[in-house]
Amino acid sequence: MSSERYLNHPTFGMLYQVSPENDGRDIYATLYAQKMFFLVEVRQREVFFEVIPYLDARNQAELNLQKARRKGSEELSKWDNLFTQTFL
Repeated sequence: MSSERYLNHPTFGMLYQVSPENDGRDIYATLYAQKMFFLVEVRQREVFFEVIPYLDARNQAELNLQKARRKGSEELSKWDNLFTQTFL
């Protein structure tokens, strides 16, 4: 199982990954106030943050979780737990 992933946003502080990646774009949430969600794309020397609404983040996380289930990911229980803690 891999470790948790965190990023530092220049304005909102520490973010944590709440969904398995999808096409190089990950969903992150603010660490302390879990109601702000970001679609984050990391390139060679740049990080792009796009604020997304709660429902969009939840829908995308559900889709990513379904893909992980189909692949039989080893980290499935981790993502299930994160999804439950974050969105339910």
